[in-house]
Amino acid sequence: MKTNTYFNLVFLLVFLLIFSGCGKKKNKEDLSKKTDSPAVVDVIVAQNQSISSITEANGSIVANEFVELHPEVSGRITYLNIPEGTTVKKGTILARINDSDLQAQLNKTKVQLDLSQKTEQRLTKLLSINGIGQAEYDAALNQVNSLNADLEYTKVLIEKTVLKAPFSGVIGLRQVSPGAYVSPTTILATIQQVNQLKVDFTVPEEYSSIIRKGSVVEVAVEGQNNSRCKATVIAREPQINQTTRNLLIRAMLTNCTANPGTFAKVYFNAGSARNSITIPTNAIIPDDKNKKIVLIKGGKATYAVVETGVRKESFVEITKGVTVGDTIVVDGVLFARPNKPVKIRSVKSSEQLSYK
Repeated sequence: MKTNTYFNLVFLLVFLLIFSGCGKKKNKEDLSKKTDSPAVVDVIVAQNQSISSITEANGSIVANEFVELHPEVSGRITYLNIPEGTTVKKGTILARINDSDLQAQLNKTKVQLDLSQKTEQRLTKLLSINGIGQAEYDAALNQVNSLNADLEYTKVLIEKTVLKAPFSGVIGLRQVSPGAYVSPTTILATIQQVNQLKVDFTVPEEYSSIIRKGSVVEVAVEGQNNSRCKATVIAREPQINQTTRNLLIRAMLTNCTANPGTFAKVYFNAGSARNSITIPTNAIIPDDKNKKIVLIKGGKATYAVVETGVRKESFVEITKGVTVGDTIVVDGVLFARPNKPVKIRSVKSSEQLSYK
């Protein structure tokens, strides 16, 4: 009886070991099949497409003039005239800082100057009859000139306690209240000249020879139902940004109404239209040094280094690395592996990709 029980246990153990080994082998086979299964992708066949010569760039609307209003001296505000959202003329007094100490200093200097002038006049008469020496008279005259200089200096300090509008424009929101103690770092409000607007925008460095002073561009302001305004380029930044490789350009808008800071699209003519190979932007695989795409050759995925040109919202021009007739993966790019088989699910056309 014990012998039978022993043989039964041994048989059960051997059976479990065999079953477990078969299961592991089957799992490995399934995993191997899953790993070797081709990636499913969508592709396009490279063809020449007509690329419009009109290129767009991002920009922002800016006021013709913009200033943060700061007092020139520290002190308590004794007068505040900042009409929020109202247009004020150049030279309008917007604020006054307490100047009582400076006024007292001015009066003191005036009294001293009056006495010095009388002394100088008396010494002039004495000098004419040789009653005093030239040095004594020169000292008196120097005192008069010194006090005149002190008087002018105090007047300048008093003038700095008055804040005036530097140009005609619209006052922004008031940031302080009457009686507040302020310093030259305190912002009282802003003033902007919005009757004339400009647009600042950036373009890639390859267009630096196309857009120059006097060039005319079209500007579409956000929220204005795709209506476009004309703008004339008035200046360019001399140096290209070394980080973004873009050039900053400023243009003056004509008959355009918008709030400064509004996002805008700028359209300009980049030259004559041409035919080039274009692919969707999501087909590009960027890395640290190069841009790559996935080509299908002989049923397998192959990585190709490419160079790009004009970039639009949904597609990019390929200037090097692809020839007409190449099969390019546009969907499932991340699943394709170099020299691994792929399965083409569909061949898409440019109409299906909605090139813009």
